[in-house]
Amino acid sequence: MRKPWMVGVLAGLLLLGACGDPSSGPESAASVPSAPKASSTTHQRPAATPEAESDAETAGEAKTGTGASAPSHRARPTVLYLGDSLAMENQKVLGGLMRDELKARYTSAPYSGTTLCDYLEGTGEDSLVPPKDKAAALVRTLRPDFVVLQFWGNAWDYTPCMDGIAYDKARDKYFARYTADARRLTDQIAGAAGGDRPKVVWVLQGPDPMTPDRVRRVNTIYERQAAASGDLLADAGKAVSPASARYTWTQYLPCTAYEREHTPYCTQPGSSRTALHRDDDYLHFCMAPTTSTPKPCPVRSPGILRITRAITGAVAAQLS
Repeated sequence: MRKPWMVGVLAGLLLLGACGDPSSGPESAASVPSAPKASSTTHQRPAATPEAESDAETAGEAKTGTGASAPSHRARPTVLYLGDSLAMENQKVLGGLMRDELKARYTSAPYSGTTLCDYLEGTGEDSLVPPKDKAAALVRTLRPDFVVLQFWGNAWDYTPCMDGIAYDKARDKYFARYTADARRLTDQIAGAAGGDRPKVVWVLQGPDPMTPDRVRRVNTIYERQAAASGDLLADAGKAVSPASARYTWTQYLPCTAYEREHTPYCTQPGSSRTALHRDDDYLHFCMAPTTSTPKPCPVRSPGILRITRAITGAVAAQLS
C-alpha cells in the first residue's frame, strides 16, 4: 500500500473519535444527498426525523447482482436490516440488491454507534434507538421474513444501554453482555412475530487491526446464537479479508473478476488490486470521506459491494 496502515489508523482516530477501540466513541458514516420521500423508510441517525428511501432509489452498486436467482417459493420476501454505522453506509446498496435479485420488500433502520442493546425493547431513554425503531416494534409492524443484524461490536460510553461496559476495561463483562443481548434480541424478535417467526441473519464482521481477537470472539457469539436458535449467518467479513487469513486486516485485496470487468470497483487496475478502506479510515468501507452526519455511502465502494453481496447471497440461499 502507498502509506503504512498505521498512518491511516491514526488519522482515522482523529477523525472518528478513536473508533477503532469499541470503548472510545461513536461510529459515523458518510453523507449522501437527500433522498426523495416515498414508502420504504431508511433511518439516518439517532434522534432525528428519518428521510425516506424509495424502492426505486438505490446507489450505483444496487444493480451489480449476486449471481443468485429470485426465490422460487416466496415471490417477495420482506427483509428488515438493522445495525450500526457499517449498516448505515451499506443500506442503500443492500436494498438495491435485495430488490433486484430477490424481489424483496426491504426496510432499513440503522443507527450509527449502536450496540445490540440499543435495539432491545425496555432500554427506554438509555438507548440511541427510539421505541418505534426497536427490533420488536418493527417486526410487529412489518412482519418480515428475515431480520438482518450487522453489529461490529460497539461498546462506547456514548451508548448508555451498555452501562459503561467496554472491551478495553472489562473484557469478560463485555463478551458476556453481548452474549446475553444476542439471546434477548433473538427472543424479542421471535416474541414480536408470534407464530410466524422471521429468520435472523447474523452478519459476521471483518478484521479489525487494533483488536483482532475481539472481532473473532464477537463473531463466535453470533455463530453460537444462530446455531442455538436455528438462524442464519452471512460471513460478509470473509469477503473483505485475505483468502488465507480471515482475521488479518488489509487495506487492499486482489480485484475479483467482477471488479476487473467493472472498473470503478477495481481501484488500482494496473496492479489488479482494489481498496477496501480510505487511508484515513480503517474501519468503514465507504470510499467517501466520513462526516459528522451519518448517511448512506454516496459513492461506489468495493468493500460495501462485497459485504452486501455476501448478505444477499445468504438470504438467497435460504430461499432457493
